[in-house]
Amino acid sequence: MFKRFLMVFLTLIIAVAAVFLAAKHPTGPNTVSFDEPAGLWISIGMIIALFLPPLILSLFSNRAVIILSAVYQAFVVIAFLGIIPIGFLFPNNAGVSIIAGLGALVSIASVVVTLKSRTVKEVKF
Repeated sequence: MFKRFLMVFLTLIIAVAAVFLAAKHPTGPNTVSFDEPAGLWISIGMIIALFLPPLILSLFSNRAVIILSAVYQAFVVIAFLGIIPIGFLFPNNAGVSIIAGLGALVSIASVVVTLKSRTVKEVKF
């Protein structure tokens, strides 16, 4: 249980770091930047809100909950994989691609750890 929670939490930290790196080098007027802190805090709040279900689901040991958590985390992997080419398309955003690649690797590892975790087996009398 602790490994699953730690992996999801580490993925959350990497996602927030990616937002901060993207805010450091904004690509246009409608992107996240440090010039508009309200938009930055809203983006970070949305990321935290979207990571609450897998964080909560990582605390349970039921097999159905574990599979549901792994499916949810697979969407996070897809999101990180989508950010990788975007970072290379814009100048000064190679760091975003690097942290997105790191996030994708950690997310994939989180899915593997989640699926490999064992459920609590009942004691037979």
